[in-house]
Amino acid sequence: MDALEILSDLENCFPYFQPIFSADEQCVIAYEVLGRYQSAGEVMSLGPFFHDGQIPDEYKFEVDILLVKKALEKALELEEDVRFFLNRNADLLMYGHGEPFLQELLAFEKRGLSLKRIVLEISDRNYQGDLDQFDHLLQYYRTYGIKIAIASIGSESHYFERIGELEPDIIKINLQALKSTATGINFNDVLFSLSLLARKIGAALLFENIEMSYQLQFAWKNGGHYYQGYYLHPPAAEFIRRDFLKYRLKEKFHDFISYEKRKLEAVFKTAEYFQATVQEIVIKNRKSSYDNLFQALIKELDGIAFRMYICDEDGFQKSANIFKGKNGWNSQSEYLNKNWSWRPYFLENIIKMRHEQKGRLSDLYCDIDTGETIRTFSFPMNETDYLFIDISYQYLFEHDQLL
Repeated sequence: MDALEILSDLENCFPYFQPIFSADEQCVIAYEVLGRYQSAGEVMSLGPFFHDGQIPDEYKFEVDILLVKKALEKALELEEDVRFFLNRNADLLMYGHGEPFLQELLAFEKRGLSLKRIVLEISDRNYQGDLDQFDHLLQYYRTYGIKIAIASIGSESHYFERIGELEPDIIKINLQALKSTATGINFNDVLFSLSLLARKIGAALLFENIEMSYQLQFAWKNGGHYYQGYYLHPPAAEFIRRDFLKYRLKEKFHDFISYEKRKLEAVFKTAEYFQATVQEIVIKNRKSSYDNLFQALIKELDGIAFRMYICDEDGFQKSANIFKGKNGWNSQSEYLNKNWSWRPYFLENIIKMRHEQKGRLSDLYCDIDTGETIRTFSFPMNETDYLFIDISYQYLFEHDQLL
Protein backbone atom coordinates (compact mmCIF):
# COMPACT_ATOMS: atom_id res chain seq x y z
CA MET A 1 0.00 0.00 0.00
CA ASP A 2 1.51 3.29 -1.16
CA ALA A 3 1.74 5.65 1.84
CA LEU A 4 2.23 8.78 -0.28
CA GLU A 5 -0.81 7.95 -2.39
CA ILE A 6 -2.92 7.71 0.76
CA LEU A 7 -1.52 10.89 2.29
CA SER A 8 -2.26 12.84 -0.89
CA ASP A 9 -5.80 11.45 -1.03
CA LEU A 10 -7.00 11.75 2.58
CA GLU A 11 -10.58 12.57 1.57
CA ASN A 12 -10.90 8.93 0.52
CA CYS A 13 -9.82 7.67 3.96
CA PHE A 14 -12.80 7.00 6.20
CA PRO A 15 -13.87 4.83 9.14
CA TYR A 16 -15.83 1.62 9.07
CA PHE A 17 -17.68 0.46 12.17
CA GLN A 18 -17.99 -3.13 13.39
CA PRO A 19 -20.70 -3.53 16.03
CA ILE A 20 -20.02 -5.21 19.37
CA PHE A 21 -22.95 -6.98 21.03
CA SER A 22 -23.57 -7.56 24.72
CA ALA A 23 -24.59 -10.86 26.30
CA ASP A 24 -26.88 -9.35 28.90
CA GLU A 25 -28.95 -7.08 26.64
CA GLN A 26 -28.35 -8.80 23.27
CA CYS A 27 -27.93 -5.40 21.63
CA VAL A 28 -25.18 -3.20 20.18
CA ILE A 29 -23.19 -1.62 23.01
CA ALA A 30 -20.14 -0.44 21.06
CA TYR A 31 -18.41 -0.15 17.69
CA GLU A 32 -14.81 -0.85 16.80
CA VAL A 33 -13.45 1.82 14.46
CA LEU A 34 -11.57 0.40 11.47
CA GLY A 35 -9.73 2.36 8.78
CA ARG A 36 -10.71 2.08 5.11
CA TYR A 37 -9.43 3.65 1.89
CA GLN A 38 -11.25 3.86 -1.42
CA SER A 39 -9.25 3.76 -4.62
CA ALA A 40 -10.62 3.23 -8.13
CA GLY A 41 -14.00 2.31 -6.65
CA GLU A 42 -12.52 -0.39 -4.40
CA VAL A 43 -12.72 -0.15 -0.61
CA MET A 44 -9.69 -1.65 1.12
CA SER A 45 -8.48 -1.99 4.69
CA LEU A 46 -5.87 0.43 6.02
CA GLY A 47 -4.51 -2.30 8.26
CA PRO A 48 -1.44 -2.93 6.06
CA PHE A 49 -0.68 0.81 6.13
CA PHE A 50 -0.67 0.96 9.93
CA HIS A 51 1.29 -2.29 10.31
CA ASP A 52 4.01 -1.34 7.82
CA GLY A 53 7.17 -0.72 9.83
CA GLN A 54 8.69 1.27 6.95
CA ILE A 55 6.06 4.04 7.12
CA PRO A 56 7.00 6.88 9.52
CA ASP A 57 4.86 7.32 12.64
CA GLU A 58 3.97 10.89 11.69
CA TYR A 59 2.35 9.64 8.46
CA LYS A 60 0.39 7.00 10.40
CA PHE A 61 -0.67 9.54 13.00
CA GLU A 62 -1.97 11.93 10.36
CA VAL A 63 -4.16 9.25 8.80
CA ASP A 64 -5.20 7.84 12.15
CA ILE A 65 -6.26 11.13 13.68
CA LEU A 66 -8.32 11.87 10.56
CA LEU A 67 -10.14 8.54 11.01
CA VAL A 68 -10.70 9.27 14.69
CA LYS A 69 -12.17 12.69 13.93
CA LYS A 70 -14.52 11.30 11.29
CA ALA A 71 -15.57 8.45 13.57
CA LEU A 72 -16.26 10.62 16.60
CA GLU A 73 -18.11 13.13 14.45
CA LYS A 74 -20.55 10.33 13.65
CA ALA A 75 -20.48 9.16 17.27
CA LEU A 76 -22.22 12.38 18.26
CA GLU A 77 -25.32 11.02 16.46
CA LEU A 78 -25.67 7.98 18.73
CA GLU A 79 -27.01 7.35 22.22
CA GLU A 80 -24.66 8.38 25.01
CA ASP A 81 -24.07 4.83 26.27
CA VAL A 82 -22.61 3.49 22.99
CA ARG A 83 -18.83 3.10 23.24
CA PHE A 84 -16.16 3.36 20.56
CA PHE A 85 -13.09 1.13 20.41
CA LEU A 86 -10.05 2.87 18.93
CA ASN A 87 -7.08 0.68 17.97
CA ARG A 88 -3.77 2.11 19.17
CA ASN A 89 -0.40 0.40 19.11
CA ALA A 90 2.13 1.72 21.59
CA ASP A 91 4.20 3.66 19.04
CA LEU A 92 1.15 5.48 17.70
CA LEU A 93 -0.19 6.22 21.16
CA MET A 94 3.17 7.60 22.33
CA TYR A 95 3.43 9.93 19.33
CA GLY A 96 3.95 13.43 20.74
CA HIS A 97 3.92 11.84 24.22
CA GLY A 98 0.24 11.09 23.70
CA GLU A 99 -0.78 14.73 23.95
CA PRO A 100 -1.97 15.46 20.36
CA PHE A 101 -4.34 12.50 20.48
CA LEU A 102 -5.70 13.49 23.88
CA GLN A 103 -6.32 17.06 22.72
CA GLU A 104 -8.44 15.78 19.85
CA LEU A 105 -10.52 13.74 22.30
CA LEU A 106 -10.91 16.71 24.63
CA ALA A 107 -12.13 18.83 21.72
CA PHE A 108 -14.96 16.34 21.20
CA GLU A 109 -15.64 16.26 24.94
CA LYS A 110 -16.37 19.99 24.74
CA ARG A 111 -18.97 19.16 22.09
CA GLY A 112 -20.74 16.74 24.41
CA LEU A 113 -18.93 13.42 23.82
CA SER A 114 -18.16 11.81 27.17
CA LEU A 115 -14.67 10.30 27.20
CA LYS A 116 -16.13 7.41 29.20
CA ARG A 117 -17.38 6.20 25.82
CA ILE A 118 -13.83 5.80 24.50
CA VAL A 119 -12.08 2.42 24.76
CA LEU A 120 -8.43 2.30 23.72
CA GLU A 121 -7.65 -1.12 22.29
CA ILE A 122 -3.91 -1.20 22.81
CA SER A 123 -1.07 -3.42 21.66
CA ASP A 124 2.52 -3.13 22.85
CA ARG A 125 3.87 -6.48 21.69
CA ASN A 126 6.56 -5.04 19.40
CA TYR A 127 7.11 -1.80 21.29
CA GLN A 128 10.79 -0.93 21.75
CA GLY A 129 10.29 2.16 23.90
CA ASP A 130 10.01 2.69 27.64
CA LEU A 131 7.08 0.59 28.89
CA ASP A 132 6.92 2.49 32.17
CA GLN A 133 6.27 5.74 30.31
CA PHE A 134 3.68 3.98 28.18
CA ASP A 135 1.93 2.61 31.28
CA HIS A 136 1.96 6.04 32.92
CA LEU A 137 0.33 7.51 29.82
CA LEU A 138 -2.44 4.89 29.94
CA GLN A 139 -3.07 5.64 33.61
CA TYR A 140 -3.19 9.35 32.76
CA TYR A 141 -5.80 8.69 30.07
CA ARG A 142 -7.82 6.72 32.59
CA THR A 143 -8.18 9.80 34.77
CA TYR A 144 -10.40 11.18 31.99
CA GLY A 145 -12.67 8.11 32.13
CA ILE A 146 -11.12 6.44 29.07
CA LYS A 147 -11.25 2.63 29.23
CA ILE A 148 -8.40 0.29 28.30
CA ALA A 149 -8.70 -2.98 26.36
CA ILE A 150 -5.89 -5.39 25.56
CA ALA A 151 -6.22 -6.94 22.13
CA SER A 152 -5.69 -10.54 21.04
CA ILE A 153 -4.78 -13.60 23.05
CA GLY A 154 -1.17 -14.76 23.09
CA SER A 155 0.39 -17.87 24.56
CA GLU A 156 3.57 -16.13 25.65
CA SER A 157 4.02 -15.13 29.26
CA HIS A 158 4.44 -11.46 28.26
CA TYR A 159 0.74 -11.26 27.49
CA PHE A 160 -0.33 -12.42 30.96
CA GLU A 161 2.25 -10.21 32.63
CA ARG A 162 0.89 -7.17 30.82
CA ILE A 163 -2.66 -7.99 31.85
CA GLY A 164 -1.54 -8.21 35.46
CA GLU A 165 0.38 -4.93 35.20
CA LEU A 166 -2.23 -2.87 33.35
CA GLU A 167 -5.40 -4.44 34.77
CA PRO A 168 -7.40 -3.56 31.64
CA ASP A 169 -11.13 -2.96 31.70
CA ILE A 170 -11.65 -5.34 28.76
CA ILE A 171 -9.67 -8.33 27.50
CA LYS A 172 -10.19 -9.12 23.84
CA ILE A 173 -9.89 -12.77 22.80
CA ASN A 174 -9.35 -13.72 19.17
CA LEU A 175 -11.30 -16.87 18.29
CA GLN A 176 -9.25 -17.62 15.17
CA ALA A 177 -7.40 -20.22 17.26
CA LEU A 178 -10.58 -22.32 17.50
CA LYS A 179 -10.30 -23.12 13.80
CA SER A 180 -7.17 -25.17 14.43
CA THR A 181 -7.64 -28.57 16.08
CA ALA A 182 -3.91 -28.56 16.84
CA THR A 183 -4.22 -25.51 19.08
CA GLY A 184 -7.73 -26.20 20.38
CA ILE A 185 -6.74 -27.94 23.62
CA ASN A 186 -3.97 -25.48 24.46
CA PHE A 187 -6.30 -22.61 23.65
CA ASN A 188 -8.88 -23.92 26.12
CA ASP A 189 -6.25 -24.20 28.85
CA VAL A 190 -4.96 -20.67 28.21
CA LEU A 191 -8.51 -19.32 28.10
CA PHE A 192 -9.36 -20.93 31.44
CA SER A 193 -6.36 -19.26 33.06
CA LEU A 194 -7.26 -15.99 31.37
CA SER A 195 -10.87 -16.10 32.58
CA LEU A 196 -9.69 -16.60 36.16
CA LEU A 197 -7.33 -13.64 35.81
CA ALA A 198 -10.06 -11.48 34.27
CA ARG A 199 -12.40 -12.28 37.13
CA LYS A 200 -9.72 -11.43 39.67
CA ILE A 201 -9.00 -7.98 38.20
CA GLY A 202 -12.62 -7.23 37.27
CA ALA A 203 -12.13 -7.21 33.49
CA ALA A 204 -14.82 -8.10 30.95
CA LEU A 205 -14.10 -10.63 28.17
CA LEU A 206 -14.76 -9.62 24.57
CA PHE A 207 -14.59 -12.40 21.97
CA GLU A 208 -13.75 -11.24 18.44
CA ASN A 209 -13.60 -12.93 15.03
CA ILE A 210 -16.78 -14.91 15.67
CA GLU A 211 -17.49 -16.38 12.24
CA MET A 212 -19.64 -19.42 13.06
CA SER A 213 -22.38 -20.39 15.49
CA TYR A 214 -20.19 -22.76 17.48
CA GLN A 215 -17.74 -19.92 18.14
CA LEU A 216 -20.54 -17.78 19.53
CA GLN A 217 -21.56 -20.69 21.74
CA PHE A 218 -17.95 -21.10 22.88
CA ALA A 219 -17.74 -17.40 23.74
CA TRP A 220 -21.04 -17.52 25.64
CA LYS A 221 -20.03 -20.64 27.57
CA ASN A 222 -16.64 -19.20 28.53
CA GLY A 223 -17.87 -16.05 30.16
CA GLY A 224 -17.89 -13.69 27.20
CA HIS A 225 -19.66 -10.44 28.05
CA TYR A 226 -19.21 -8.95 24.57
CA TYR A 227 -19.16 -10.48 21.06
CA GLN A 228 -17.89 -9.31 17.69
CA GLY A 229 -17.38 -10.88 14.27
CA TYR A 230 -18.66 -11.41 10.75
CA TYR A 231 -21.16 -14.02 11.96
CA LEU A 232 -22.90 -11.24 13.87
CA HIS A 233 -22.25 -8.30 11.54
CA PRO A 234 -19.38 -7.22 9.27
CA PRO A 235 -17.76 -3.77 9.43
CA ALA A 236 -19.80 -1.16 7.59
CA ALA A 237 -19.78 2.55 6.83
CA GLU A 238 -23.01 3.14 8.76
CA PHE A 239 -24.36 2.22 12.18
CA ILE A 240 -27.08 -0.38 12.63
CA ARG A 241 -30.12 -0.54 14.90
CA ARG A 242 -29.12 -1.42 18.44
CA ASP A 243 -31.68 -4.24 18.56
CA PHE A 244 -30.64 -5.53 15.13
CA LEU A 245 -29.83 -9.04 16.46
CA LYS A 246 -31.84 -9.05 19.66
CA TYR A 247 -34.38 -11.68 18.59
CA ARG A 248 -31.75 -13.87 16.91
CA LEU A 249 -29.37 -13.72 19.87
CA LYS A 250 -32.18 -14.52 22.32
CA GLU A 251 -32.98 -17.61 20.24
CA LYS A 252 -29.31 -18.61 20.12
CA PHE A 253 -28.87 -18.13 23.85
CA HIS A 254 -32.01 -20.17 24.50
CA ASP A 255 -30.50 -23.02 22.47
CA PHE A 256 -27.17 -22.69 24.32
CA ILE A 257 -28.94 -22.67 27.69
CA SER A 258 -31.01 -25.74 26.83
CA TYR A 259 -27.90 -27.60 25.71
CA GLU A 260 -25.98 -26.68 28.86
CA LYS A 261 -28.92 -27.67 31.05
CA ARG A 262 -28.95 -31.11 29.42
CA LYS A 263 -25.22 -31.44 30.04
CA LEU A 264 -25.53 -30.32 33.65
CA GLU A 265 -28.40 -32.75 34.16
CA ALA A 266 -26.24 -35.54 32.76
CA VAL A 267 -23.39 -34.59 35.11
CA PHE A 268 -25.78 -34.50 38.07
CA LYS A 269 -27.22 -37.92 37.24
CA THR A 270 -23.72 -39.36 36.76
CA ALA A 271 -22.69 -37.99 40.15
CA GLU A 272 -25.78 -39.59 41.69
CA TYR A 273 -24.93 -42.91 40.05
CA PHE A 274 -21.37 -42.85 41.42
CA GLN A 275 -22.63 -41.77 44.84
CA ALA A 276 -25.05 -44.71 45.09
CA THR A 277 -22.67 -47.28 43.56
CA VAL A 278 -19.55 -46.32 45.47
CA GLN A 279 -21.37 -45.81 48.76
CA GLU A 280 -22.84 -49.31 48.58
CA ILE A 281 -19.45 -50.87 47.83
CA VAL A 282 -17.68 -48.90 50.58
CA ILE A 283 -20.32 -49.86 53.17
CA LYS A 284 -20.07 -53.54 52.22
CA ASN A 285 -16.27 -53.43 52.49
CA ARG A 286 -16.03 -51.13 55.50
CA LYS A 287 -14.05 -53.66 57.52
CA SER A 288 -12.07 -55.00 54.57
CA SER A 289 -8.57 -54.09 53.47
CA TYR A 290 -7.91 -51.50 50.79
CA ASP A 291 -7.08 -54.32 48.38
CA ASN A 292 -10.49 -55.94 48.83
CA LEU A 293 -12.22 -52.57 48.45
CA PHE A 294 -10.37 -51.86 45.21
CA GLN A 295 -11.19 -55.31 43.82
CA ALA A 296 -14.89 -54.69 44.50
CA LEU A 297 -14.70 -51.27 42.86
CA ILE A 298 -12.87 -52.68 39.83
CA LYS A 299 -15.54 -55.31 39.38
CA GLU A 300 -18.22 -52.61 39.21
CA LEU A 301 -16.31 -49.80 37.45
CA ASP A 302 -13.90 -51.66 35.16
CA GLY A 303 -15.16 -49.97 31.98
CA ILE A 304 -15.45 -46.56 33.60
CA ALA A 305 -12.46 -45.84 35.84
CA PHE A 306 -8.74 -46.08 35.13
CA ARG A 307 -7.22 -45.05 38.45
CA MET A 308 -8.19 -45.28 42.14
CA TYR A 309 -6.47 -44.29 45.37
CA ILE A 310 -7.19 -43.21 48.95
CA CYS A 311 -5.92 -40.06 50.71
CA ASP A 312 -6.32 -38.66 54.19
CA GLU A 313 -7.84 -35.26 54.87
CA ASP A 314 -4.45 -33.55 54.50
CA GLY A 315 -3.88 -34.99 51.04
CA PHE A 316 -1.36 -37.71 51.94
CA GLN A 317 -1.93 -40.86 49.92
CA LYS A 318 -2.69 -43.85 52.17
CA SER A 319 -2.89 -46.43 49.42
CA ALA A 320 -1.00 -47.28 46.29
CA ASN A 321 -2.42 -46.17 42.96
CA ILE A 322 -4.60 -48.84 41.38
CA PHE A 323 -4.08 -48.13 37.69
CA LYS A 324 -5.55 -49.69 34.55
CA GLY A 325 -2.94 -49.99 31.81
CA LYS A 326 -2.80 -51.91 28.55
CA ASN A 327 -2.41 -55.20 30.41
CA GLY A 328 -5.15 -54.60 32.95
CA TRP A 329 -5.18 -53.33 36.50
CA ASN A 330 -1.97 -53.08 38.55
CA SER A 331 -0.71 -51.51 41.75
CA GLN A 332 1.69 -48.53 41.73
CA SER A 333 3.20 -48.52 45.21
CA GLU A 334 5.51 -45.57 44.43
CA TYR A 335 2.55 -43.23 44.96
CA LEU A 336 2.09 -44.27 48.59
CA ASN A 337 2.52 -41.31 51.00
CA LYS A 338 2.61 -38.71 48.22
CA ASN A 339 0.80 -35.47 49.05
CA TRP A 340 -1.77 -33.78 46.78
CA SER A 341 -2.91 -30.87 48.94
CA TRP A 342 -1.15 -28.45 46.57
CA ARG A 343 -3.62 -29.23 43.79
CA PRO A 344 -6.21 -26.52 43.10
CA TYR A 345 -9.46 -27.04 45.04
CA PHE A 346 -8.17 -30.20 46.78
CA LEU A 347 -8.62 -29.00 50.37
CA GLU A 348 -11.76 -27.08 49.45
CA ASN A 349 -13.33 -30.29 48.13
CA ILE A 350 -12.25 -32.21 51.23
CA ILE A 351 -14.04 -29.70 53.46
CA LYS A 352 -17.16 -29.77 51.26
CA MET A 353 -17.26 -33.58 51.33
CA ARG A 354 -16.81 -33.58 55.10
CA HIS A 355 -19.72 -31.19 55.64
CA GLU A 356 -22.04 -32.57 52.96
CA GLN A 357 -21.16 -36.23 53.62
CA LYS A 358 -21.42 -37.08 49.95
CA GLY A 359 -19.16 -37.51 46.95
CA ARG A 360 -18.27 -34.90 44.33
CA LEU A 361 -17.79 -35.18 40.57
CA SER A 362 -15.08 -32.80 39.36
CA ASP A 363 -15.05 -30.50 36.36
CA LEU A 364 -13.21 -31.59 33.24
CA TYR A 365 -9.45 -31.28 33.46
CA CYS A 366 -6.30 -32.61 31.80
CA ASP A 367 -4.64 -35.50 33.64
CA ILE A 368 -0.95 -34.87 34.37
CA ASP A 369 0.17 -38.45 33.64
CA THR A 370 -1.97 -39.47 30.66
CA GLY A 371 -2.59 -36.04 29.11
CA GLU A 372 -6.24 -37.00 28.57
CA THR A 373 -9.34 -35.05 29.53
CA ILE A 374 -10.91 -36.70 32.57
CA ARG A 375 -13.15 -36.20 35.59
CA THR A 376 -12.60 -37.44 39.13
CA PHE A 377 -15.21 -38.72 41.56
CA SER A 378 -14.15 -38.22 45.17
CA PHE A 379 -15.97 -39.84 48.08
CA PRO A 380 -15.71 -39.52 51.90
CA MET A 381 -15.21 -43.04 53.24
CA ASN A 382 -15.12 -41.93 56.88
CA GLU A 383 -13.92 -38.98 58.96
CA THR A 384 -10.33 -39.27 57.76
CA ASP A 385 -10.20 -41.27 54.51
CA TYR A 386 -11.24 -40.07 51.06
CA LEU A 387 -11.52 -42.21 47.95
CA PHE A 388 -10.62 -40.82 44.53
CA ILE A 389 -11.73 -42.48 41.29
CA ASP A 390 -10.46 -41.09 37.97
CA ILE A 391 -12.94 -41.57 35.12
CA SER A 392 -11.49 -42.38 31.70
CA TYR A 393 -11.81 -40.17 28.64
CA GLN A 394 -13.23 -43.14 26.75
CA TYR A 395 -16.20 -43.31 29.12
CA LEU A 396 -16.73 -39.54 28.90
CA PHE A 397 -16.55 -39.73 25.10
CA GLU A 398 -19.16 -42.49 25.04
CA HIS A 399 -21.36 -40.29 27.23
CA ASP A 400 -20.60 -37.09 25.36
CA GLN A 401 -22.81 -34.89 27.52
CA LEU A 402 -20.14 -35.34 30.19
CA LEU A 403 -17.56 -33.60 27.97
